[in-house]
Amino acid sequence: MPKKLSELKIRVFADGAEKASMVALAKDPVIKGFTTNPTLMRKAGVTDYAGFAKEVLAEITDKPISFEVFSDEFPEMERQARIIAAWAPNVYVKIPVTNTRKESSCPLIQKLAAEGMKLNVTAILTVPQVAAVAAALDPKTPAIVSVFAGRIADTGADPVPAMRECKAILAPNPLHELLWASPRELLNIFQADEIGTDIITVTPEILKKAEKIGYDLAELSRDTVQMFYDDGQKAGYSLN
Repeated sequence: MPKKLSELKIRVFADGAEKASMVALAKDPVIKGFTTNPTLMRKAGVTDYAGFAKEVLAEITDKPISFEVFSDEFPEMERQARIIAAWAPNVYVKIPVTNTRKESSCPLIQKLAAEGMKLNVTAILTVPQVAAVAAALDPKTPAIVSVFAGRIADTGADPVPAMRECKAILAPNPLHELLWASPRELLNIFQADEIGTDIITVTPEILKKAEKIGYDLAELSRDTVQMFYDDGQKAGYSLN
């Protein structure tokens, strides 16, 4: 029988930008941290970036939270990163691995990491990108390396072999943690755990499916038939 999430080695981070949900999940011992991004914040209706972040950080003080820069120019990324990093000691600053022109962020990553800033390098999809980021990070500074395994899977490719390679690249430095980003299903948590991934981000929708871990498949089959039957009755379908 599969393990409960609390029994896995991998740390589960909640991915979202709704304050009430984040504060509630902070009380769940399964949730070890949080990640956000500008897309999630816009979807949640956040209009005051700093105001939202500071409200969340006033409530969640003992678990890491990642907030992302939103500029496409490296000097402005750096300026924003310094502001974000100063908000609280549990903040990780998310820096995209490139800008929209595919220019590498590694020089900026190297500079900020060398100064002791905790970074979450995001939007990574290739093994060479992980190798470049690993070389740029400071061995004495904690960092998260977020590989979008779900988006790799969206192209029809199996992300597991690439994630194994990424883990091997980062393994020499325990302060540099591999994060499996954008999971598509509950199974991804167990896949990530099996290959030694340090962190996985999980949406509330996927987290709700955790109650099905170890559920009897024959009973799940009956539940499915019941659902089809009930919906057919409610719709009032008939054949003459």
